Amino acid sequence: MDIQPIGKIEITNGRYYIVIDRQFSDGLLGIEGYSHIVVLYWLDKNDTPEKRKTLRVHPRGDHSNPLTGVFATRSPARPNPIALFTCELLAVEGERLEIGRIDAFDGSPVIDIKGYTGQDKAKSKTRFPAWL
Repeated sequence: MDIQPIGKIEITNGRYYIVIDRQFSDGLLGIEGYSHIVVLYWLDKNDTPEKRKTLRVHPRGDHSNPLTGVFATRSPARPNPIALFTCELLAVEGERLEIGRIDAFDGSPVIDIKGYTGQDKAKSKTRFPAWL
């Protein structure tokens, strides 16, 4: 499997951007029609061989929360450190997307972007663990 970044997160003066590599800019056609986008990015600053072995965590790093399987959490320590965040799309300027807040570090590699359609909402009753 080969995953290559399509761009990176840029944080400047409290504003958030996704800067797309020029070779992928054609993929942005029509993105301005969305109010929100789903961003998948690599947690590169949290990517170590030891953290990739993590299979159980205390959610949110809080030891009062029960030990939980990593796939039942949004922990950054995981076998494949891929993050997912839905954010507001504020502006499109060429290969640079201005977005609302994202829980990423400056320079984090972006691996994909998808227009948010609202179809991601649960079709039935939603439930959450007690620690959440």
